[in-house]
Amino acid sequence: MRRPARLVAVVVALASALVLAACTAGGGTDNGAGDGTDASVTVGLVLEPTDLDIRATSGAALDQVLIDNVYEGLVSRTADGEIRPSLATTWDISDDGLSYTFHLADGVRFHSGDPMTVDDVVWSLSQVRDNADVVEHAAFANVTGIEATDESTVTLTLSAPDSNLLWNLSSRAGLVLEEDATNDLSTSANGTGPFTLTGWKQGDSITLDRFDDYWGEPAKVSEVVFAYIPDFTAAIGAVIAGDVDVQTAIDPNLRSQLDGVDDVSVVEGRTTDKFTLAFNNKRAPLDDVRVRKALRLAIDHQAIIDATGGAGVEMGGPIPELDPGYEDLTDTRPFDPDQARALLAEAGHPSLSLTLTMPSFYGSTVSNVLVSQFKDVGVTLTVKNVEFATWLNDVYTNKDYDLSFVDHLEARDFGSWANPDYYFGYDNPEVQRLYAESVAAVDTGVAAEKLKEAARIVAEDHAADWLYNGLTLTAIRDGITGFPTDSPNARLDLSELAVS
Repeated sequence: MRRPARLVAVVVALASALVLAACTAGGGTDNGAGDGTDASVTVGLVLEPTDLDIRATSGAALDQVLIDNVYEGLVSRTADGEIRPSLATTWDISDDGLSYTFHLADGVRFHSGDPMTVDDVVWSLSQVRDNADVVEHAAFANVTGIEATDESTVTLTLSAPDSNLLWNLSSRAGLVLEEDATNDLSTSANGTGPFTLTGWKQGDSITLDRFDDYWGEPAKVSEVVFAYIPDFTAAIGAVIAGDVDVQTAIDPNLRSQLDGVDDVSVVEGRTTDKFTLAFNNKRAPLDDVRVRKALRLAIDHQAIIDATGGAGVEMGGPIPELDPGYEDLTDTRPFDPDQARALLAEAGHPSLSLTLTMPSFYGSTVSNVLVSQFKDVGVTLTVKNVEFATWLNDVYTNKDYDLSFVDHLEARDFGSWANPDYYFGYDNPEVQRLYAESVAAVDTGVAAEKLKEAARIVAEDHAADWLYNGLTLTAIRDGITGFPTDSPNARLDLSELAVS
């Protein structure tokens, strides 16, 4: 949760009016020869962007629709986090990790029709580095030089090795925009991707059309309509009625309503969503590791997953399976209420009262289970549901809380545990050292091992409890192929989307 604006977007979207885009069922509409290349596919999403400015507006709703489809960067990444070529077909890294040389693809054109030049690339990256107001400006903290070596080569020079650089370049920081473009970024887009943005009906839908002059493999459908359906029950209704071809973020507790629906399959996908029970590590009695451990041992994690509809997997530490450094750390917190009671007694708290402060839009399912399970070990848990703005002020900013519950969905956000000023209040010099060494590592394998070592320390310190790693459910109509189902809430690369 590096950017709390992402959660602000959740609140805005859930408050939006429900207006479905006009669409047709049966695996997309094919207006051509029947091979699917002229098909229009309607995709139901939950979160609508508040603004289209990819440089200035935070929130995953923008990344989800625009990155890879409309805008492209030097590199991109697969759904499981592997870096792959994009506008740079190859790249070279110096032995000391201080120089990255990118070789640009030929024949790239912007949607304006103008060719992409090496100057556009240098200008785009320099905007991120030099302007503190640009989203992900901090990603280029180690970048000291951005230079066009020749007409098809760009070299980045670093002040220190940064194992996260390629990952950062696969995000907004690496996107290439046209230097001389005059379009309003808040309402339009001019990228190099396989789709052009042709319409945004606010509160309703965003439409992408295939870009016929795309430099790479052309899109396999002619049009994609993103219909914004913030109400989960209405989304199920849209699937059943055939109003959408694909629907993301199906509520797990409503999944059974799609059982037996002809020509619709529900697919489980992996995510980096970490539904986290945060402990205020600087506030007594949570500054005592025995108390923190007792709380973790008191939790039946599978019962929580079952209560939320089963769309989750157990995780015992701060790094999910899709991120570097993952290790199964569930051994650090077996379900053991007897040991939890003993630890609380040893710590001088055979009975204990704590308050759980959480954003109200998460509902009461998880908190109700926690109240019951904590009561069994002598802990009285009072639940305080607040508006998100209040949570941001009281918990995130002022750190005035005992326990909190929030979904930390960002990938590769382990750095929060190496930041003693973050709202967790966790301060461990060894973890900070290992994280710094991971970032500075030239070898990605070494970087991952450092993270793995640091993550175990955090888990064994019981700095928080990671209740579960969320799974995402996507309903897909028969005949639709190539729709990404892993982490679709973060970005949706539709280059393989097809209708048969």
